[in-house]
Amino acid sequence: MIIERTQTGVRIEKRILKTLKGLAEYHDMSVGDLLEGILLHVFEGKTPFGAESLKVIADLRRVYGLDLDASDSHKLLETAVPAKRAAKPKTAKR
Repeated sequence: MIIERTQTGVRIEKRILKTLKGLAEYHDMSVGDLLEGILLHVFEGKTPFGAESLKVIADLRRVYGLDLDASDSHKLLETAVPAKRAAKPKTAKR
């Protein structure tokens, strides 16, 4: 099926991203492809993972110290993010 993709700047918790990257690597796919598959399953009320993937996820969660679960959803607070450094003004060459 021909689709159109767009680049996005999604912010995500660090350990969740590490776990996603590990799972994507395990399945030899990109994180974007993995997320699309997960979301298409969830949008239909289906579970996106079988027993083997769930075992891999549990292992990756231990490796990356991911102790968050579904009950933490929508309750996460972010530490203060440092302000972006202002770009130095360019000096004219003499």
